[in-house]
Amino acid sequence: MASKLTSLALALGVAAALAAPALADPAPQTKRGNETLKKYCTGDYLTYCGNLAPEDPATDACFETNWKKLSENCRRAIDAYQRTQPDAGKKKG
Repeated sequence: MASKLTSLALALGVAAALAAPALADPAPQTKRGNETLKKYCTGDYLTYCGNLAPEDPATDACFETNWKKLSENCRRAIDAYQRTQPDAGKKKG
């Protein structure tokens, strides 16, 4: 599960930007993740890990600690995102 969360913090790196009024036309897939992760995991990030900066490695640990509390849609979005990453199977925890 740790590998699932390794890039999650990066994917949620723009979570704070979602609340910004001037969000430029976001790409569906960026180096910070994709729109599906933002859509389904931003609330979980804010609820469980919002006190941490998205790029902080502690955010990965926070998501791992709270994995069972995350919404089903967020967990599915993380799984789907990880399947699209080149290193998805390297560090299974």
